[in-house]
Amino acid sequence: MIVFENVTKKYGKTAVLDKVNLTIENGEFVSLIGPSGAGKSTFVYTLIGAEKIDSGSIMVDGYTVNTMKDRAIQFYRRRIGVVFQDYKLLPQKNVYENVAFALEVCGFEREDIKKRVPEVLDIVGLKGKARQFPHQLSGGERQRVAIARALVHNPGLIVADEPTGNLDPKTALEIIDLLLKINAEGTTILLTTHNKELVDFLKRRVVTLEDGKVANDRKGAGYNK
Repeated sequence: MIVFENVTKKYGKTAVLDKVNLTIENGEFVSLIGPSGAGKSTFVYTLIGAEKIDSGSIMVDGYTVNTMKDRAIQFYRRRIGVVFQDYKLLPQKNVYENVAFALEVCGFEREDIKKRVPEVLDIVGLKGKARQFPHQLSGGERQRVAIARALVHNPGLIVADEPTGNLDPKTALEIIDLLLKINAEGTTILLTTHNKELVDFLKRRVVTLEDGKVANDRKGAGYNK
C-alpha cells in the first residue's frame, strides 16, 4: 500500500506538491495524469526516495520513505521497479546483461541470475533477443528490456514514468498490454502519462494532479470522464 499524507515538496517558494493525500492499494493499476508542471514527476521522485519532501509522510508497505537514510533507501528500492521514458539502458551491455545487472547490484548469486533473467525475458516477449545490444533494438523492444529489468527482482510495485512517450501508438498499446499482464499477476502499477488515448483504453483508476494538488481521483474512468 502507498500512502501520501499531507505531502508538500517545494522548489524555492513554489509548492510542486501541495499537501497531497493519496492512497493506492496493493494490486491496483493507477494512472497519474495532469499537465506539464502539475507535479507528476516530483510525485514519482519522492515516492522512490530520489527527492526529499518538506513536510508530510510517504508510507509504502511499512516503509516511511521520507525518513529513511541512504542505505535504507537502497534496500527499499529493491522492492520496487522503475521504468522511465528514455529507457536508461546501459549501451555497452546486451539485453541479458542489462537485466542481469539489476540482480548483480543486489548481490544475487550467479546461478539464480542465470535462471531468473531468461524467465523474465520470456514474460516481456524478448526470449530471442538476449544477446542483442540496445542500439540493435526498436524503441518498443528497448522499453520491454527496461520493464524486464524493473520486474526481474519480483517487485510488489512498478512505477512507469511516461513509458510510452517515445513510442508510436501501436507500440505504446503493446507496452500497456504488458503492464496490464504484469498487474494481473498481482503487481501494483503506477503509470504517469500525458496520453489520453491510453488512459481511456485502460478504464482503470485515474488520479489527476493540477498545481501540485489532487484535482480528481476516479475509478474506472477515462481521461475526461
